[in-house]
Amino acid sequence: MPIQYLPYNKIDKQKWDNCIQHSANGLIYAYSFYLDTMSANWDALVLNDYEAVMPLTWNKKYGICYLYQPFFTASLGVFGNNISSELLNDFLNAIPVKFKYWDIYLNHSNFFSLADFKLYERMNYVLPLQNDYEKLYSNFRDNTKRNIKKAEQLNCIIKKDIDVAEVIELSKEQSKSFSPATSNNYERFEKLYQQLHTQQKAITYGIYTTTNQLVASCVFLFLNGRAYYILVGNHPNGKTIGASHALINAFIKDHAGQNLLLDFEGSDIRNLAFFYSSFGAHEEKYIGLKLNRLPFWMKWLKK
Repeated sequence: MPIQYLPYNKIDKQKWDNCIQHSANGLIYAYSFYLDTMSANWDALVLNDYEAVMPLTWNKKYGICYLYQPFFTASLGVFGNNISSELLNDFLNAIPVKFKYWDIYLNHSNFFSLADFKLYERMNYVLPLQNDYEKLYSNFRDNTKRNIKKAEQLNCIIKKDIDVAEVIELSKEQSKSFSPATSNNYERFEKLYQQLHTQQKAITYGIYTTTNQLVASCVFLFLNGRAYYILVGNHPNGKTIGASHALINAFIKDHAGQNLLLDFEGSDIRNLAFFYSSFGAHEEKYIGLKLNRLPFWMKWLKK
């Protein structure tokens, strides 16, 4: 297979984005504008004249180049049509040896067992929104319906297009105990949001109490028939009043009947998986891959 490695300055971004746009598995994360904003560095593997592509998001530490998954980038991997296990195997074997450590996620169309690489399963949840709202609502779990009703009875207020800074601040506060996301990661994301919002491809939702406290919020990004539930900020006070349920319900109600797939971006965490599935969402498995070719004196760092 004529798979070519291209450093960043050799990538034809017009051909690249055209490939992503016309790929059966094209995702927002793989577009050049997204990679430019969210990744520290990225190079590429390209099949023939951009028939299939794989972004290589990388960084360097202690003089060692490694592949990593940028924040707010759920999965990458090989993008194109008619992807096979053989093609994926060839792409992974074409990754230059200078990348000594890999910790990356591959998209749902890369879900194979491979001869040369050990992969592990990850879980996403997606919900098609083509049906009318009544039909979609009928597939919600009873507990989800009760939580939505609770938020309504408490007169929670739904607002759209709230300041993205509010969502980011709440997300930071919520995740500071478990997420390694830095201020730079959030700054990059805010820049991305503003770019997409200008193009009407991004929106924020918020749920407020009657005292005007923001208790649930999120950012949705839109591209190629997918809506990404991508940055979430929840306040502990919202847990007992059904705020998150009300927020997602509001989005579903607004977009029911559209040719749109709501992408929940995970999760492997049992409680979150249950929450997403409670709206009638179904599993969309994808792949994780770790590979350690670090010098022997560094391998202990990544065990």
